[in-house]
Amino acid sequence: MTGTRPAWIVLDIEGTTSSTRSVRTGLYEYARPRLGPWIDAHPEDPEVRDAVARVRAEAGLAADAGTADVVVVLRRWMDGDVKATPLKTLQGQVWAAGFAGGELTAHFFPDVPPALRAWHAAGTRLAVFSSGSARAQESWFRHTGAGDLASLVDGFFDTVNAGAKREAASYRRIAEALGAPAGAVLFLSDVPAELDAAAEAGWRTTGVRRPGEPLEEAGFGRHRVVASFGELDFGEAGFREPDLGEPSFGEVR
Repeated sequence: MTGTRPAWIVLDIEGTTSSTRSVRTGLYEYARPRLGPWIDAHPEDPEVRDAVARVRAEAGLAADAGTADVVVVLRRWMDGDVKATPLKTLQGQVWAAGFAGGELTAHFFPDVPPALRAWHAAGTRLAVFSSGSARAQESWFRHTGAGDLASLVDGFFDTVNAGAKREAASYRRIAEALGAPAGAVLFLSDVPAELDAAAEAGWRTTGVRRPGEPLEEAGFGRHRVVASFGELDFGEAGFREPDLGEPSFGEVR
């Protein structure tokens, strides 16, 4: 089926552009032993001070709780995959330093870099919406084995500047920030609940079912589903989408 080309494609990261293991094992394990030293080494950084204060408040710690107590909470959140904003802020700073220092390289599925470059070259603008901090997202896209992909991306959105990923209001905020009608934005994600929220906000949606990923067997309802970005291409008549039943979005307004 060929439809109107979207003005924007917004990308999830974990399980969509990149393997869950590369994020949860690679990045999480890199950050785990470095969180405490990072906090102690940057006591005057306003983002660090604010993140530590928020950890204390959200975890019910004393206002003067030390770094060791804060790190216990951060690691517990990591183990539970809790999308806590102060955790994401601190992780993002640690990861950015790791990428800049050449200790980290981002993983992308092989079909992703050529698809992003093709979409960008064809005039479709790209953005990212992930629970990881916007800083971490940009570092992830900039330091890859396939070169700098951040230069292709015009917007990075997280739970701080957009909101929760399973709430329609977050997608409305992003569309407003992009200056695009909701129906002109296509969201790619492996999480059905995120796709549902985006569709509620009027976005186009396509589920990404990656072999071997945790949500490979998830039910995507009426959302179109692909296993590779190669199944989404540009044709002369516009943006080509797989004909997998009724779409979950309307025409571009």
